[in-house]
Amino acid sequence: MWGDPPSGRAGIGESAAVLKSTFPSHPRKSGPLVGSTGILLPVLLRTRKTLVQAALLGVGVLCLVAGLFLVSLPSAEPLRIENPRATALMDLRSREAMDHHRLPRRVHTWVPLARISPWLRRAVVNSEDARFYEHDGFDITETEAALEEAAERGHLGRGASTITQQLAKNLWLGEERTLWRKLREYFLAGRLEDLGKRRVLELYLNLAEWGDGIYGAEAAARAWFNKPAVELSPEESSVLAAMLPAPRRRNPLRPNARLRKRAFEILELYGLYQQLGPEQLQESRARLKDLLAAPEVAASR
Repeated sequence: MWGDPPSGRAGIGESAAVLKSTFPSHPRKSGPLVGSTGILLPVLLRTRKTLVQAALLGVGVLCLVAGLFLVSLPSAEPLRIENPRATALMDLRSREAMDHHRLPRRVHTWVPLARISPWLRRAVVNSEDARFYEHDGFDITETEAALEEAAERGHLGRGASTITQQLAKNLWLGEERTLWRKLREYFLAGRLEDLGKRRVLELYLNLAEWGDGIYGAEAAARAWFNKPAVELSPEESSVLAAMLPAPRRRNPLRPNARLRKRAFEILELYGLYQQLGPEQLQESRARLKDLLAAPEVAASR
């Protein structure tokens, strides 16, 4: 009545065509995976390789710079047997004098450590670097204490340089105040330490500034006390050690309040380290008081 029905194969094909047109499917992708993971993986690998290469290059550059830096530093080895006749500090003072149209003054006599009073040796070590015989040129304990004190006060109120660092500064660096100089000072102090503590102290005491154009313990002893360095007393040694923080502003012949205060503090260190007994210390206090008396008071006696 309605006509012949479509064959089974034709019906199925037509049904599939209707379904395909009604619900279109996404085309399948052929070839390798190119989704998000497939794109990121090569990029990550290339990035990691680049970072590794950059890190290796950075390490190489740092090693090169460090090597050039160390090679640029002067060697301390010649000082094992040679006594320097001039230092960076001496040359600086000469230039300063000429800049002010003055003739440079340099009074300097070298003597072996055995010809320097043991009282001066003790006074300088006690006051400038009490841990001198314990550190290797850089005193981390004193540095930490100085930084803690600076944090409390809001400014750096005390120095932390060892005798070895001060020697490096006097010998090669002058008075420049930069982090670059401090870095060089640190490494140079390590080189100086290889000479041994006795030689470091001998160099320091023979090159330290003790007044305008006065360098070394022998010149200082003769200039201020009219005697050789080997004959310096505990009181005279305390005065010379008290000059070191400001050697051109502290004059033993016209002592100011700071010089007097510092000299008595250094004298007390002999007692603290049991280098003078109680009675000897009391006698030394009296002699130091006379030594640092105001000129008009001393003249009236």
